[in-house]
Amino acid sequence: MNLYKLLKNAISSSNIEIKEKLTQQCFEYCSKNKSVLSKDFLPILFDKPSYASICQIVPPKELKARKDFHTKEGLATLVHAIAHIEYSAIDLALDAVYRFPDMPQEYKLDWLEVALDEIRHYKMLNELLNELGYKYGDFTVHSGLFDASMHTAENILDRMAIIPRYYEASGLDVNPQIIKKLDNKRKIPLVKKLIDNLDIIYNEEIIHVQKGDKWFKYICDEQNLDYYIYFKILEKYKLDTKYRPHINVSARKKAGFNCSEIKKLAQVECN
Repeated sequence: MNLYKLLKNAISSSNIEIKEKLTQQCFEYCSKNKSVLSKDFLPILFDKPSYASICQIVPPKELKARKDFHTKEGLATLVHAIAHIEYSAIDLALDAVYRFPDMPQEYKLDWLEVALDEIRHYKMLNELLNELGYKYGDFTVHSGLFDASMHTAENILDRMAIIPRYYEASGLDVNPQIIKKLDNKRKIPLVKKLIDNLDIIYNEEIIHVQKGDKWFKYICDEQNLDYYIYFKILEKYKLDTKYRPHINVSARKKAGFNCSEIKKLAQVECN
């Protein structure tokens, strides 16, 4: 079995059922076998995300405003935006395995497991989107996560710092704020369903960030680097390290951040 060919096909496919089937095959294979890398293997740089055939990609400033969550369309714009993040996260997790084949088997299993989680998250959100009368691709999206993955394609330390430890960790801050905004509409059945979905995603994303934290520190240890190189990497990619509101101290600590890092990201109490 050519693991890397399957991974490439899974990343490239816009069909979620094909993605899931190939990802499951890769996970089962890696659970039982050490992946064998062909001598001529060279990971490609994807020129566009797999969802490009489904969604219209626009700059972030041109995205449809997400508001009026009491209406079906308003709620659908929010569900679509979250579903898009989860869809993007599938390909990012698969790409983490595909692009860095020299990493240990445990690393491969970790990210294939994450990819399967993200597939499940996407499917439950897309089901809710369908119940609202919409489907994935009905609203515009941006390609920020895909772009970040391609910008970090040559450096696994940067990849672990930027994708799980920056973008996914930021999701831990945002998720409870979305639930808070929706809470007074909880009696609406589809809003309640979204809140339930967000609770599942939140708890599992803590584990995903933990995995990113684990492998970020593993690579730092291998290269004899101080973990605080994280902030230099954020600066390198012009990502904001200044004060941010609503930072989720509890979730970030569970995910591997220490209080010194958290205080550098926000002026908050952390013990």
